[in-house]
Amino acid sequence: MRAPRKALGLICLLACGAFVIAGCGGGSDSETHVNKEAEAGKTRPAPPKSAFPAPEGRTLKELLEDVVKVRSTARITPSAEAFYPGPNRYPFLVAEKDTAAGEPGRGIPDAEVAIYYAKAPSSTEKAKGEAFKQVAIGPFPARIESLATEEQFQGRTTTEVPDVANVVYSADLDLPSAGEYRPVALVKEADGWAKIGLRSINVGEFAKIPRPGEKAPVIQTPTAKDGASLAELSTRVPPDTQNKVNYADVLGKEPILLLFTTPKFCQSRVCGPVVDVAQQAQHKFEGKANFIHMEIYNENDPANGVRPQVRRFHLPTEPWLFAINREGVVSATIEGGFGTNLMDQTVEKVIAE
Repeated sequence: MRAPRKALGLICLLACGAFVIAGCGGGSDSETHVNKEAEAGKTRPAPPKSAFPAPEGRTLKELLEDVVKVRSTARITPSAEAFYPGPNRYPFLVAEKDTAAGEPGRGIPDAEVAIYYAKAPSSTEKAKGEAFKQVAIGPFPARIESLATEEQFQGRTTTEVPDVANVVYSADLDLPSAGEYRPVALVKEADGWAKIGLRSINVGEFAKIPRPGEKAPVIQTPTAKDGASLAELSTRVPPDTQNKVNYADVLGKEPILLLFTTPKFCQSRVCGPVVDVAQQAQHKFEGKANFIHMEIYNENDPANGVRPQVRRFHLPTEPWLFAINREGVVSATIEGGFGTNLMDQTVEKVIAE
């Protein structure tokens, strides 16, 4: 059963009960409203750290009390769950708050946002509140990554959805060790700084997901050669063409860009656009790498559970992109939404290895 479109959180339990798939994009192909802003979002570098308040040794609670002067007019939706000790990309969406009628607010393509965090002393419920009494770390300013592609690579799953994302924000967080962190976003408003509380970051929780430097798991991916229809291979409208080869046939021989996502059933605005981004990259790097789009659900039906390929990679969310080199080693991973620049950089890196 498909989750309601208003639910931007977790939408499907795996049968084993160990993981959940978090919705991350797309929408119903029956919607006919054309998003006129699909090309409006522009890539922007992160503002300098000096543009945001410095912690100066204050606790996270003290920092927020000192600098926050207004209420936020926006909401932030993080789109990653897997974090590891060290550098991490923290992707998220910024949108206006939901309307009084409960409809999703419009995406904001040009907000100035930075992430701050403090580490909880332990994982107990009492200690979670103690995190705000710890020294604030930050700021980590967010860049803006455009999801816009050339018109020929835009699927209707992207252009005909009214609340589709045209940009994704990302900040580079340095998370020094395993454990729980409490992040907060500071957003620049017209009259001052506003805060937006974010869900906890649990570093080291998803240790089984393949990481850069590790051998990629072996899976079989369906192709049209197997007799599958294009609609079975991709819920994008129209179906993409990232299904020409079976992953297992080229693993350890040629570069692979393996994208796990479901444009039709994903919930938080970016799954459709990232398939378009990968489709454009496939055209740009034709003959240099293999692009494979792997749908999430058995028979493309959430009621039937997730596919075994998703289980094999131990994925708690979507979308996920894995770049795998000629040796069958993971070169790069990207969780959540990603723009055209990051896509191209990832492909160039794996081709060069």
